[in-house]
Amino acid sequence: MKSNRRAGAAVIAGAATAALLATGLVTPAANAADATKQSTTARQQKALQRAASAIATHRQVFRAGPKDDFVKRGQPVLDKDGSAHVRYDRTYQGLPVLGGDVVVHLKPGGSLEDSSLTLKRPLSVGTEAKVSQAEAERIAKAKLDGDVQSVASREVVDALGSTPRLAYEVTVSGVRADQTPSELHVVVDAVSGAVLQSADEVKTGTGNSKYSGQVLIGTSGSAGSFQLSDPTRGNNNATDLKGATTGTGTLFTDADDVWGNGATTDRATAGVDAHYGAQLTFDFYKNVLGRNGIFNNGTGVRSRVHYGNAYVNAFWDGTQMTYGDGSGNAKPLTSIDIAGHEMSHGVTENTANLTYSGESGGLNEATSDIFGTAVEFFANNANDVGDYLIGEKVDINGNGTPLRYMDKPSRDGASPDCWSSSVGGLDVHYSSGPANHLFYLMSEGSGAKTINGVAYNSPTCNGATVTGIGRDAASKIWYRALSVYMTSSTNYAGARTAAVNAAKDLYGATSTQCAGVESAFSAIAVSGTLCGTTTPPPTGTNKIANPGFESGAASWTQSTGVITNDATKTHGGAWLAWLDGYGAAHTDTLSQSVAIPAATSATLTLWLKVTSSETTTTSAFDTLKVQVVSGTTTTTVATYSNLNKSASYAQKTLNLSSFVGKTVTLKFLGVEDASLATSFFVDDLSLTTA
Repeated sequence: MKSNRRAGAAVIAGAATAALLATGLVTPAANAADATKQSTTARQQKALQRAASAIATHRQVFRAGPKDDFVKRGQPVLDKDGSAHVRYDRTYQGLPVLGGDVVVHLKPGGSLEDSSLTLKRPLSVGTEAKVSQAEAERIAKAKLDGDVQSVASREVVDALGSTPRLAYEVTVSGVRADQTPSELHVVVDAVSGAVLQSADEVKTGTGNSKYSGQVLIGTSGSAGSFQLSDPTRGNNNATDLKGATTGTGTLFTDADDVWGNGATTDRATAGVDAHYGAQLTFDFYKNVLGRNGIFNNGTGVRSRVHYGNAYVNAFWDGTQMTYGDGSGNAKPLTSIDIAGHEMSHGVTENTANLTYSGESGGLNEATSDIFGTAVEFFANNANDVGDYLIGEKVDINGNGTPLRYMDKPSRDGASPDCWSSSVGGLDVHYSSGPANHLFYLMSEGSGAKTINGVAYNSPTCNGATVTGIGRDAASKIWYRALSVYMTSSTNYAGARTAAVNAAKDLYGATSTQCAGVESAFSAIAVSGTLCGTTTPPPTGTNKIANPGFESGAASWTQSTGVITNDATKTHGGAWLAWLDGYGAAHTDTLSQSVAIPAATSATLTLWLKVTSSETTTTSAFDTLKVQVVSGTTTTTVATYSNLNKSASYAQKTLNLSSFVGKTVTLKFLGVEDASLATSFFVDDLSLTTA
């Protein structure tokens, strides 16, 4: 087994977890600023220790098998109340796991509160490759339509799909046939050679920042030798590639500190465009969201500009963004919202790192649209006023229309307004539609209105009226959801959970803002997590509270991870109870206290689906028992097993008439043996009397 492993990273491994994260001594501070910095450092170190201990103690919570280790990514996010959130990447037998990342959420006292992750079960993957690394690189290079300049690869476990696979992640750098740069990431199956994922990290947008008019930009130097470099913003700077597509370029300089002429006859105009966009984006993240640059370490961005086939490229510390229309027209295409959009890809990459395909890819693109729009409003530039239209100053279509519409994404002819199970199959620039719609609804609400001279009329997918919570609150909620709760494989249902959790953190579970998040997600047809902390009442005559688990774990007692958010596996809605399925000796429980009134009869119905890797047709190796606990007596009213496996849900009807007039505990007990997984999916229960 060959592997390119990441060097120099702290690894958390099994029982030795806590010992691998050592703290340093904090010396007395010389002044208040030093004291604050050292206090923050000490809190970060303590959070790392506690997170490491949480992973070591609660490995089941993080779907961690004996071959899994965890590598810290970035610094902990520290809340004022003492809570902390620590992000980790997962490895399996030393191999990076795509889609295996987790966030550890710690209570103020340091104990484990919750976790964010998308991996549903512990990994079990063979690590013997049948395709060589060289062959995988050849397959990946064939995906680039243009000139290949360099190739790098590493062996990984791809857990982004439904079945984890041994794979190679190959990065192909070069220039596409239309002369735009390319940073193509291709995931190749190490057993079959099939291409599992392919996405270009060079995000292509459009804009024309000459529409921002005369602007003030941060520069350095002195008369006769000014530089387009801003020391107040982490040394944001702009360089001229002078027609090249690679390299660091030459820093723009000027004698009188007056840059460009607003037209393409002066190459510095493009430098101003990129530099101004970087300046606004840096200020927005720092002043509004409290993030100190893309990496949250004070580092600025380097914008590299060239006029090759009408493109302006801007790069930040190894990640690049590209603007252009490919038409051959000699004009820089960089508006404020596009600049904010492209640089926000860097923020996403350095937080949740949303995979650039499927639903997570749509959320990635929408996140850049969301923050690009927020930057445009933040800029308050009279020549390019804030709006919910993406790239409207560019006229890329030649008819005065923008690239995308956030109030009603379908106006572009390709983006959906509402989520559906088919959204993940669209190009990410279109699957972003529902999330763009969501942000508009959260910010402004539904219906017709005019903002900054632009008319909007935003519909809802459920016919409900949505009241906006304001763009400031919506931006802060989405940023916290991205930086604290989302992981690389987060889908739309997971985004709802992340955003609701973020709103609870920032404004409270019973706040107007949290309720606004709920209603906006429901308005784009994404159901799931709710804000309120009260127990949901039974539905109709149903005596079971939260019978379809759509309020998460409310009203239920469960073993870890039984109630889960996965719309692809439910009978209905976004939540279900998933017992067992580990392929190892394991017991899961789920229960609720139910008062059954005096009546002639009582009937329990439930929807059950059983999937199993067991091949026997005679032996019940893995079982699910439906039990009723009354006082000290436990009665098993039904037993299901691997012998009941089926391709779809089946409704089960059970007679509970012997328990009328009693308060009992309804219990599900799943027991799995040491080999071959069996999953029991339970959803949409009902207990009625007659």
